[in-house]
Amino acid sequence: MMYTEIKSYQIIIQSLKNRGIRHCVLSAGSRNVPFVHSVEEDPFFTCYSFTDERSAGYFALGLSQRIQEPVVISCTSATATCNYWPPVAEAFYQHVPLIVLTGDRDYEMLGQLEDQMIDQVDMYDRHVRKSVNLPVIRDNDDYIYCRRLVNEALLELDHNGTGPVHINVPLKQYNHAFTVKELPAVPQIERLQLSSPEEVWQKKIDALAHAKRILVIGGQESFISEAQQKAMAEFFHRFNSAIAVDYMSNVECEGTFNPSVCMDTRYVTGKKFKDYIPDIVITYGGNIFSGIKDMLLHNHGRFEHWLIKENGEVCDVFKSLTTIFECTPEHFFTYFDEHVSDNIKNDGLYYQSLKQYEQSVTIPEFAWSNIYAIQQVVTRIPSGSLLHLSINGSIRITNFFKLQPKVNVYANIGTHGIDGCLPSFLGQAVADEAIPSFLVIGDLSFFYGMNALRSRHIGHNVHILLLNNHGGEEFYYNGMWQNEASDLHTAARHHAVAEGWARSCGFTYLSAYDKASYDEAVKQFMNMAADKPMLFEVFTEMSTDSQTIFDFYNLSRPHDAVAEAKMKSKDFIKNTIGKERALKIARTLGIKR
Repeated sequence: MMYTEIKSYQIIIQSLKNRGIRHCVLSAGSRNVPFVHSVEEDPFFTCYSFTDERSAGYFALGLSQRIQEPVVISCTSATATCNYWPPVAEAFYQHVPLIVLTGDRDYEMLGQLEDQMIDQVDMYDRHVRKSVNLPVIRDNDDYIYCRRLVNEALLELDHNGTGPVHINVPLKQYNHAFTVKELPAVPQIERLQLSSPEEVWQKKIDALAHAKRILVIGGQESFISEAQQKAMAEFFHRFNSAIAVDYMSNVECEGTFNPSVCMDTRYVTGKKFKDYIPDIVITYGGNIFSGIKDMLLHNHGRFEHWLIKENGEVCDVFKSLTTIFECTPEHFFTYFDEHVSDNIKNDGLYYQSLKQYEQSVTIPEFAWSNIYAIQQVVTRIPSGSLLHLSINGSIRITNFFKLQPKVNVYANIGTHGIDGCLPSFLGQAVADEAIPSFLVIGDLSFFYGMNALRSRHIGHNVHILLLNNHGGEEFYYNGMWQNEASDLHTAARHHAVAEGWARSCGFTYLSAYDKASYDEAVKQFMNMAADKPMLFEVFTEMSTDSQTIFDFYNLSRPHDAVAEAKMKSKDFIKNTIGKERALKIARTLGIKR
């Protein structure tokens, strides 16, 4: 028994076997031969032959209705796929689970007089529950992407109802080679719902009970209920877990640590991070700002990823997703707290190691910089206040320091755009003028949205810390700055000042150029009884601000001479021959990035 060498079809075939989908209705053609011959040779599958795709689709519909199982229909490309339209529509309205496999050519050939090729992307439109267009697999990233798309499609066969799904399979060229003896292992993403059998949930409880390293990561959430925080704390006590949160998570419970510094990709080495790789990662909420996201992604496949997502959507952020829990985080943590055996005890070792590593970060006495300016404000913001952090530096730097409890933190990291930070903050501040409200914002973001400052709705509770370091510091931090020319169009260096606009809009305006002027002005800025909104403009230099962060990291970050030598070599090669060419050579040699 031999299978096709086309990896996309290998993934499809193994995924069908994972889910026990056996019945395939096959129509003649060339572009689906890799699939057809593979399944007709495999005794796992039961195959039926119909030359007419329209009849094949209706036959599969009737078969599925009788056996109460999903059925595959497979055809070649172009008008063959069009003949599936009537049975696919009928299956959609009768809620019959069909897997529609359409052969295709590489998308780059569309409209180039390629034989037997039409536009098949999303061709069944709203008459399928899910439509995916697989990549032509050229590297491992394509392979993982293809694997995810196949899982996404198959998961929708019976997600809150049943119906057909469409998988379009492009090929670079005709391929009739069957040289593969064994199909690859394809991880199956499963989805648990509230209605899932109790024994399925119990298997997950058993998995957690036997895991020694469980990492919960809280993504961005504007509000976390007390019930959820209590359930998370109980979960921490019952399982060998630790909870990674930054300030945008708005979580304050036992078992937490802040990975923002210690897991930053410019701080932790790959060798050091391996000391903390979890067995299971559990995530919920929105975007994850800290570098722990990138570090886990670099180590994909070494752990299971469990995703808590109320709508059940697939979000494979670490390329390691195995399970989706379609429920609220509060339900998830409460359920596991209540159903785990009392004999299971948390030895605390995983949390202790992570907490000690977080606490090993040295916080120095900072020189004059935007870090100093942020530190002296955010650490003084009173409990119960509102704090909005404009991206990215404001978020990064604020997470260096300890906030007072019960400070509600917001940031526009759903898209990471600089355009709406100021008006978003003002909308939050106006909702309750009794709550002190603070915005930490960089100059590019401020001047982008400065028109919002003239709103007549701004109250006395507004305190804006404007960090004017004359441009986009982020481009110095992330290595995009190349030379002085980069200041013109990338870092957007400028000499704009907000004073005139702030005063004309009715703000009390404060400014500082050094520690002495700052320390004097910050006292007035932190006055909660002010009779006007306040804007405090702090002037520093973006290049030295960026360097101050790196100097801070170097005080206590772990050093790995071998890894750092490799990194310098990679940087040299990329700068010499170009990043794309370097990656291409690495892929050819089988070297991972």
